[in-house]
Amino acid sequence: MKQQNSRQPMDERDKLRKFRELDDAFAEALRGLESPGGEPTGPSDAAEVSLERESLERQLLEGQKQDAAARARQEQARQHAFEQRLKALMNEYAQPEESVSRLLETLRSLGRIA
Repeated sequence: MKQQNSRQPMDERDKLRKFRELDDAFAEALRGLESPGGEPTGPSDAAEVSLERESLERQLLEGQKQDAAARARQEQARQHAFEQRLKALMNEYAQPEESVSRLLETLRSLGRIA
């Protein structure tokens, strides 16, 4: 029976936990290499841990980039929705753009909106 090698995306907690585990293993391997009385860990083990660590760091960075892009898309969608609602209200109440702009600036200066 074939083994399926499908990787499911890890959530941020799992990524951080895995990163900490690899970081600890890497630090332990380095301590083993540096201490004369300890059991030295082979260079291949340290290199493997280092490669795993780099791979996980890349995954974390990629996940952060994807999260940032998703947040930017959500913000653009919210801004677009706000603009559409504002235009609809301006039309409904027959308010010119200048008076609405002045109202928004006044609200912003009073700290009512950001």
